[in-house]
Amino acid sequence: AEPFAGEVTFLGRTFVNTALYSYALAFSYLLVAITLPILSSIADYRGTKKKFMQLFCFTGALACSMLYFFKPETFSLGVVCMMIAAFCFYSSLVFYNSYLPEIAAPADRDRISARGFSFGYIGSVLMQLIGFALVVFHEHIPFLHSDGDAVRFTFLLVGIWWFGFAQIAFRRLPAGKPAQASGKNHISVFTGGFRELKKVGKQVWHMPVMKRFLGAFFFYNMGVQTVMLAATNFGSKMLQLPSTQLILTVVAIQLVAIGGAWSMSRLSMKFGNFYILTGAVICWIGICVGGYYISTPTEFYLLACAVGLLMGGIQSLSRSTYSKLMPETHDTASFFSFYDITEKIAIVIGLSLFGYIEELTGSMRNSVLALMAFFAMGLIFLFFAMKRIPKRI
Repeated sequence: AEPFAGEVTFLGRTFVNTALYSYALAFSYLLVAITLPILSSIADYRGTKKKFMQLFCFTGALACSMLYFFKPETFSLGVVCMMIAAFCFYSSLVFYNSYLPEIAAPADRDRISARGFSFGYIGSVLMQLIGFALVVFHEHIPFLHSDGDAVRFTFLLVGIWWFGFAQIAFRRLPAGKPAQASGKNHISVFTGGFRELKKVGKQVWHMPVMKRFLGAFFFYNMGVQTVMLAATNFGSKMLQLPSTQLILTVVAIQLVAIGGAWSMSRLSMKFGNFYILTGAVICWIGICVGGYYISTPTEFYLLACAVGLLMGGIQSLSRSTYSKLMPETHDTASFFSFYDITEKIAIVIGLSLFGYIEELTGSMRNSVLALMAFFAMGLIFLFFAMKRIPKRI
């Protein structure tokens, strides 16, 4: 097994550095899962989901910008800012996702969902290329004295980018209408939020295909998101890849993901969403096997491209499939809250186990191999769901 690459101290406890990264993100996702029932209930009752998106955008962008001050002596502050930024970003997505049924007809949702993810990847690529240029050419920029300064300055730019381009969506998206009569607004946001979640859960329980799809999504997304969030750490620790190569790898993943989102959208029109999702999950199992055995940078780059291809497709297709399975309702934020909570709890478990297995065994390879079990469970649920899929899906 590979030796532990480094340890850090956070809140009085010593962690393996990459394991702490996994735990910190897992904690952020846990907070999202806890608070979203309350927030989505408020959004549906009062029609304020756009305002919540704006709040999380501003707070997350500010926390991201604060990472400019991330230095060894401010390590704990940096970790906290990272968790706040992650919490705000993923909290905003539940309200963002809930707009899909409002702005797209069922027949257009695969295409619109794929387009949304594609534009997101394009923006991510552009920002990462700017960051890459700053790191490589920092010697020619007067106020950047090292590549570390360039990386920290990139965080500041990301915060500005995040806040700035979000204004385009805020100008065009509808503000939303209250789903309940004003007389019901007195319901406690705490009990109301979880009542709404319970209500959605009961509806899902009596929808066989939706129930099995969410079971599949819970397990395979546990693996997908963990691979995505831990990929660069794997390349850095296991293969000793420099930061410039890792940045280019992430850029390549995002570019390939654009094609993956569009390709799976097209294939789903011909073969159906569930069959394409099943094929994608099988491919993810192959990626886990490959990740355990890779030993060269070339193998890592090839596997990263495969991750990108499947990542973009499975994310957009999962979201559009869920929107198609949803009943006709005005409470879209509550239904997508249920979807996002399913996703976030899966990520909490996936990242926590990934970090724990690494700390326990001393190798990230064992953590990657363990993800196969999640994909296998997702595959089983998909097989059961396919027995009762509607013709339109």
